[in-house]
Amino acid sequence: MRVSVEAGEGLERRMRVDLPFDEVGAEVEKRLQQLARHAKLPGFRPGKVPLKVLRQRYNAELHQEVFGDMVQKTLYKAFEQESLIPAGLPQIEPDLDIAAGRMAYTAIFEVMPEIRLASVQDRVIKRPVCELTDADLDDMIQRLRAQRKTWEPVDRPAQQGDQLSVSFVVKVDGEPFEGSAVTDFKLELGSGGLIPGFEEGLIGATPGETRTLDLTFPEDHQTKPLAGKPARFEVTIDSIAKPRLPELDAEFVKGFGIEDGDLERFRADVRRNMERELKERLIARTKERVMDMLYEANPIELPRVLVESEQRTLAKQMRQALGGGQMSLPPERLESDAKRRVALGLILGQIIRDNDIKVDPERVRETVEHIASSYEHPQEVIDYYYADEGRLGPIRALVIEDQVVDLILKQARVEDEPLTFAQLTEQ
Repeated sequence: MRVSVEAGEGLERRMRVDLPFDEVGAEVEKRLQQLARHAKLPGFRPGKVPLKVLRQRYNAELHQEVFGDMVQKTLYKAFEQESLIPAGLPQIEPDLDIAAGRMAYTAIFEVMPEIRLASVQDRVIKRPVCELTDADLDDMIQRLRAQRKTWEPVDRPAQQGDQLSVSFVVKVDGEPFEGSAVTDFKLELGSGGLIPGFEEGLIGATPGETRTLDLTFPEDHQTKPLAGKPARFEVTIDSIAKPRLPELDAEFVKGFGIEDGDLERFRADVRRNMERELKERLIARTKERVMDMLYEANPIELPRVLVESEQRTLAKQMRQALGGGQMSLPPERLESDAKRRVALGLILGQIIRDNDIKVDPERVRETVEHIASSYEHPQEVIDYYYADEGRLGPIRALVIEDQVVDLILKQARVEDEPLTFAQLTEQ
């Protein structure tokens, strides 16, 4: 076969493969001989149909069949011959002219980019560091109390933190917007649950009062006819309730699985959970900083086919995370994240190859044990993972990624960035 390659735009390549027509003809004749042994046609006994008749009837069909087989047989040989690594399945354009004795095809595809990694020795990575304090523990316990708060009706002007029951209608251009009338809507002032200005406009309102709020919907509002539009909200305050936190006592503690209601044991449990969360967040944030640096230091021209595939994957994952159903997110909106993920995958792969990094079995075991530690019967979880090599695949991928992070932290300039527990968990 003869192979020629033309470079298209970016990473696109057009590879023409001319197949040896004499070999094609020989294969067609071979298949005709095989067909003749059992062919059945009207007017002929089975296996007695003349080759000339079979050739007239099946010649074009057999050439197409042989052509398809030859494409499969020669395509990846041609890639290898030309030292090309396709980024995805190629589009095949056939070029057949049996009368002229020509059988060829053009494969259109994108190639994987050549990656030359930049040195990271002069790059700075801000590594977050944090110490858990007693004040952090107290804040967390206060949050846990707030999660279990109840509401107590009051007859006074509304304050930040109150829960209001309101009824309202939205008017656009002086007319009520269809479907905008709402009754008995529960709103916690300060939660940021509605458009900017709505909650602030109700501070100081009293039960039974009606207020008119002239506001503008954000440009990216989910209801497209309202996006960026000025509107008037006519809001009636039906009732006001203030928050009431539960007492920090034995009854409260029992709700968190401390059967004897021991407050000190409860505090110790909360601290352990916070320490575990702190460790995980520090690792995750450090990894994120390393990935940011690698992405910035190594700009890569990316194959469109890989980015588009990643966009579809991200869209599917987001639909599942949001409950599935008919909800759909346009893949184009995820293009930026898809490009980052594809680029980092290529960069990490190159680092692994350049440094001959092999996954550490001990770290795999430690990771599995860490996952299992949050379950009631850890050994059952460990046995589950090790009973099937396929289940360990994602764990191994995570571990080798961590090994890359460790390598980069040794090579780059690392500066510690002190953060409080609140800063680390809020970001």
